[in-house]
Amino acid sequence: MTFQKAIAAVLLAAALAGCQSQTEGQQRATTGALLGGAGGALVGQAIGGNTKSTVIGAASGALLGAVVGSATTPQRRGEQLCRYQDRYGRIYTAPCDDRYYNGNY
Repeated sequence: MTFQKAIAAVLLAAALAGCQSQTEGQQRATTGALLGGAGGALVGQAIGGNTKSTVIGAASGALLGAVVGSATTPQRRGEQLCRYQDRYGRIYTAPCDDRYYNGNY
């Protein structure tokens, strides 16, 4: 696999990733994975100079980029989920209500 094919694969993945609707956290993880993969491929090629090191660098960069992108997503008040129990004993998750934020839970 040549370097140009690796770049083409990253661009194709970016185009396909843009075709679906995502939450902000998913978008940040996807963007981080794409940028990390591209950067990792460049670093792997510069260090190793062969296809194997380019692929390893791209995979490592994509993984690290996805983790960083996901971890840096700001948490909004409406995104917090709480566990509730209904009158029949079933437990479910739903967005937290104001009692959670006021400490009256």
